[in-house]
Amino acid sequence: MSTLLEDHALIGDCETAALVSRSGSIDWLCWPRFDSGACFAALLGTPEHGRWLIEAVEPGARRVRAYREHTLVLETRVETSTGVVTVIDFMPPRGRNSDIVRLVRGDRGCVRMRSELVLRFDSGRTIPWVSRLPDGAIRAVAGPDLVTLHTSVPLHGEDLTTIGEFEVPAGTTVSFLLTHGASHVPPPAPIDPIEALERTEAFWRQWVAQGQSAGEWSGLVTRSLITLKALTYAPTGGLVAAPTTSLPEDIGGSRNWDYRFCWLRDATLTLLSLMNAGHYDEACAWRDWLLRAAAGAPGQLQIMYGLAGERRLVEYEVPSLPGYESSRPVRIGNGAHGQLQLDVFGEVMDALHQARRGGLESRGEDWAFQTAMLRHLEEVWDAPDEGLWEVRGAARHFTHSKVMAWVAFDRGVKGIEEFGLDGPLDRWRAVRAAIHHDVCTHGYDPRLGSFVQAYGSLALDASLLLIPSVGFLPPSDSRVHGTIAAIERSLLVDGFLLRYDPAVSDDGLPGTEGAFLACSFWLADAYVLTGRVSEARRLFERLVGLCNDVGLLSEEYDTVRRRLVGNFPQAFSHIALINTAHNLTRSSKPAEQRSA
Repeated sequence: MSTLLEDHALIGDCETAALVSRSGSIDWLCWPRFDSGACFAALLGTPEHGRWLIEAVEPGARRVRAYREHTLVLETRVETSTGVVTVIDFMPPRGRNSDIVRLVRGDRGCVRMRSELVLRFDSGRTIPWVSRLPDGAIRAVAGPDLVTLHTSVPLHGEDLTTIGEFEVPAGTTVSFLLTHGASHVPPPAPIDPIEALERTEAFWRQWVAQGQSAGEWSGLVTRSLITLKALTYAPTGGLVAAPTTSLPEDIGGSRNWDYRFCWLRDATLTLLSLMNAGHYDEACAWRDWLLRAAAGAPGQLQIMYGLAGERRLVEYEVPSLPGYESSRPVRIGNGAHGQLQLDVFGEVMDALHQARRGGLESRGEDWAFQTAMLRHLEEVWDAPDEGLWEVRGAARHFTHSKVMAWVAFDRGVKGIEEFGLDGPLDRWRAVRAAIHHDVCTHGYDPRLGSFVQAYGSLALDASLLLIPSVGFLPPSDSRVHGTIAAIERSLLVDGFLLRYDPAVSDDGLPGTEGAFLACSFWLADAYVLTGRVSEARRLFERLVGLCNDVGLLSEEYDTVRRRLVGNFPQAFSHIALINTAHNLTRSSKPAEQRSA
């Protein structure tokens, strides 16, 4: 059985990230970028697919872990019958190369420890050629990749594994430095592990200090913000949805997707979460990434892009990996990048509008691009699409897609009215009104007293909860209240929200999925907007209770198995957590900011 997702913690250098299990095994790492092939892929297979374990030799050691306050430095206290050590895991902010530092500090007595390193490049498929450098360091090479391991611990090879046992007396520290480089250039010079620890701590604490308090939930919000920062590809400002691929939404099933890309659907909520927390540099970098990625012919706008705005995200399967708890297939790339999703036009327009309202400096060509998008959207808004959730069945007239098309024209109108920008005001107002009438006529079912997932359907969808927060209807409207009530009746499972019911809504896929955590936070936001604040607070407290011991959330929660499922950690879940916390604690609420 694979290690539980919630047993993992995150370390990263803002260009890639690793998952460290409670047992001391690094089970996932893509090097040198989030979307590179994994050199540790045990998370989707077995230890033979790559991992790095540091553990006590004595069985049954007790382990307790936590991040150092306001950092991404992970400390794990390991206690045996002979003593106590602390394992300190971190990745320094990226220099010329990417490093993982693991320090084993003796705290009491003397503990015998063991390191087992299994490197497998190209997502667990390629065994490297391992040799020694003149300074005694281990060098592993396969194709373009080179990894070096520097340590004072004597190491030897055994069954394609690099192994070393060592003792750690109190008052001493044993260091391991694993570094990635290109194989066609000389091996990188090793950094100083202790100096790197000081530099890494300072980096994270200085970044956190720039932010603003979130009241009683500041600790949770700060951890979520650190997670978002860690999932940001620093060279471009792009934010990956998660650092993993193919962690299943249905354990043992095939709903397994590659999330190591940047989605436009997250644009506005990401921007608001960063700006409201005081991290304007990251908000500006995200806005700039968005403009670069989306630039070009509006008709070619994609729902997701690569870390630098790459457009070809071809999906293929990796049969050599058996999958997390036998959940197959393991996928690389994401075929949904070629889908038509009309909601992304609204997301881009809304994000750029919120950026202007938040004081981020804009350029003339930004507005020119926005007006070109609206010219294209005028021609296609009434077409069917695959919708927010990237269904792999037939295209439909999704209500949320039409609502976001309305948002696009509404923000265009507001750009003219609020900022004096130039555009066809009367025409955009007319299109906005036409879309509004279309949605209220075809997307609302009076028998249910609710908006529906798609025109002509009786199915419900959690995205309908966004209708008041995007400003399509006021929270006081009876149709909003009816929609919330219908969603509560149909999609709540054990107090958490499905995004839709796969048994009712054909999404072209077999199986089922867990409760979608971001949607559950949206329900709390809807409660706030409609005056049900005590219910919002209770739901929020239940949701944050799903965070693991170091404050991380996945995409979904399996209410039957009572465990986190889906890619981990999930940016969308943490963005939603931040915004709901702000909705509950601040007079200036993100939901009201967005609805204006």
